[in-house]
Amino acid sequence: MSLVSLNNVSKSFDKVQAVSNVTLQVNAGELYGFIGPDGAGKTTLFRMLTTLLVPDEGTCSVLGLDIVGEYKKIRPKLGYMPGRFSLYQDLTVEENMQFFASVFNTTIEENYELVKPIYSQLEPFKKRFAGNLSGGMKQKLALSCALIHKPDLLLLDEPTTGVDAVSRKEFWEMLAMLKQEGITIIVSTPYMDEAEQCDRVALIDNGQIMRIDSPKNVISSFKDALYGIKHSSKYSLITALREYPYAKSVQPFGEFVHYTDQRDELPLSELLNFLKSKNLEDVEIESIQPNIEDVFMELMEEQNHE
Repeated sequence: MSLVSLNNVSKSFDKVQAVSNVTLQVNAGELYGFIGPDGAGKTTLFRMLTTLLVPDEGTCSVLGLDIVGEYKKIRPKLGYMPGRFSLYQDLTVEENMQFFASVFNTTIEENYELVKPIYSQLEPFKKRFAGNLSGGMKQKLALSCALIHKPDLLLLDEPTTGVDAVSRKEFWEMLAMLKQEGITIIVSTPYMDEAEQCDRVALIDNGQIMRIDSPKNVISSFKDALYGIKHSSKYSLITALREYPYAKSVQPFGEFVHYTDQRDELPLSELLNFLKSKNLEDVEIESIQPNIEDVFMELMEEQNHE
């Protein structure tokens, strides 16, 4: 059963096309991810799903209700966590929780069991002002407030941006726990490594959906042999590889450069000799497995070429 359905949805602001002809469905019980860089159109999509924006073209339904004509019925059934921390920083942890519970005509006690695994970590600090919490603790508070009325659909717009790696890991563990409770979750993130935590992902760039599938299937769609190449001067290495006549793709990934060749098999000695001719000695080359980011970069290159 589809809880969310978008059909040929487009939205522009002046001359900027933020979302272009998007069609997708999110099923009940899914942990669904919008994956893409800043400016890809993720937040615009979220604002339409939460009935804060009206599409220029196309139709969109959430929980079986039209986002334009039936928005008043949709809003009480949603839990929404925007990208920026938007709770009241001059209220305490407990006061924020009480306020958001009262907005939805409920109490902390009524739905405490749902938020307990998260909120229990905040209770020792419930008298602390929200503005004085760490990034990870603010994140937990915002999620608790979004859940306190037991929503049918939880929407999280880049919830882990700006928090440390440990807090990011903890947050995704909390989402997995909520999914086990039967809550349908839509989350957006610019972090490609987080995509693998989702049931399905929509890879988005420049307002267009490039691919929708499970993370496993997305990764398996990468057919080229992939190599990780390393040198002390990464800039010089990238420049040289892009000059190599048989180079297909050259992308920086951390301390490595990910490389694909136009040929089925890469003659390593030939490539190493070419790099030596560019004054690059002690180059390390190894065969590696692709990840979602490799697929994303490949799709972006195809899109730009078209």
